[in-house]
Amino acid sequence: MTALALFGVAFWIFLAIATIAGVVADYKKRQLEIEPLRAAIERGAQLDPAVIEKLMMRERSDRPVNPMDLKVGGIITTASGIGVGIGSFFVGPWMPVAHYPLLALGIVALFVGAGLLIAAKAMQSARASAG
Repeated sequence: MTALALFGVAFWIFLAIATIAGVVADYKKRQLEIEPLRAAIERGAQLDPAVIEKLMMRERSDRPVNPMDLKVGGIITTASGIGVGIGSFFVGPWMPVAHYPLLALGIVALFVGAGLLIAAKAMQSARASAG
């Protein structure tokens, strides 16, 4: 198996582990949210239906997106894209087959970062015009 194939396999394994870890963390968080309700039921305490509904409802964030968060993400993503693009020229002499895929990945990241920056600017403009 070539080194490039091993990198691909390692990437997909990492992605699978990160996804599973997120699901497990969400499950454990939900269990901790419900634990007081379960303990109260086991003790036979009378529970107010409003309290039960509040504990059973998933916490939603109705907070609007902060344009500053988009700016920070855009700056980081743009810088990463530039770094990967420049890095492709250093990797190219050792692994010529990886030069163009890495350069393409850097360009994609650069465009995603630019999109985030444009979205932040558009949100700021919309909020400014709205009041």
